[in-house]
This record gives sequence, structure tokens and C-alpha cells, in this order.
Amino acid sequence: MPQRNRVDPYGEIVAIALRGRWMGNRGCIHRDHAIVRGWNTRRWITCALAFKGWVAPKWAPGRWTALFFYDEAVALSAGHRPCALCRRADYERYLSAAGFAGADALDAQLHAERLEGRRKRRHAIAWRELRDGTFVEQDAVPHLVLGDRLLPWFSASGYGAPIARPTSGATMMLTPPTSLRALENGYAVQVARPS
Repeated sequence: MPQRNRVDPYGEIVAIALRGRWMGNRGCIHRDHAIVRGWNTRRWITCALAFKGWVAPKWAPGRWTALFFYDEAVALSAGHRPCALCRRADYERYLSAAGFAGADALDAQLHAERLEGRRKRRHAIAWRELRDGTFVEQDAVPHLVLGDRLLPWFSASGYGAPIARPTSGATMMLTPPTSLRALENGYAVQVARPS
């Protein structure tokens, strides 16, 4: 049975069998092997699965809670950004592309953009303004934008069969605008390609 430590494009922490390509954290949000809150810090980061042989704490009392993401596009949609320690080069590229000089201001901005109270914030945007690697909500389902296609997100299996991306009008974006700006300015996000 999968543990409740995977993150979906809405930023929800779920129990799914889908393996993640990235790890991250939001501080210590567990007690007795169970998630008890959604976050405990504004510094939501995405980490490499391995770094210098370090072993991530797994449900260790008082330690940060290891979370997992299917791909980096999901992590960005949830409101996370690259870690400054284990992903230093990615962090610096993201920081520069997003237009920030340091992590504190970046994290405060992302926090304001990812949540409305404790719920996922959605951002109205024209279809033409979206970039590859962003998530939108279409028919109450998260969809990844890739070129002229949208890939629906199914938490049990990853991405579904592509559908055509609308060419006019507007939608609701799940990815925070700061991450959209980073993508517009050349940050290359990792996306798991459907098989």
C-alpha cells in the first residue's frame, strides 16, 4: 500500500503508487508516520532523489517530511521551486529566470501565489500566454501544457492521452505566475514523457 507522501499538481499530498522522479519538502508536516498538516514553512523545495550519499529522513520524529513528485512540472504546479543545496545550478537558473535576487523574497511570492487560505489558488490566463510545463484546470482535471496539446493528469498512472489545446479564450492556471515567468525566461522544466 502506497504511503501518503506523493504530491499532485494541486499541491495535495496523496497516497498513490506512482513513483516520483523528484523529492522535496515543506518542513516537518508529519507525526507518527502520518501527514498532519499541508505545510510548515514557506520554503517549498524540490530536491534531487540522491545527493552526496545522504539519506532522506523517512518519518523521523521532528525532521522534515520527504515528499515525492512524478516530475518537475508537477512540483512547479504544486508551488515548489528547485532546492538551493542539492540542485544549486537549477536553483540559480530558476531564481534568475523568475527575476529574484534571493530565496526569501522568492518564497514569499510563491507562497502568496500558491494558496488562498489553505486551498490551491488558480490564476486566470489566456491560452496564448501559457508555456510548456505549466498546468491548467480543464473540466475539473489538471492538464499539462505541451505545445499544441494538453495531457490530462491521472494520479494513479501519470499522464493520459493528449487532447488539443484551445487556441483562444482563457483558462485557469494551477502553476504559480512566478514559475510561469521562469519558464517564459528560459528555465527548462523536466517533464515525464508518456510512454
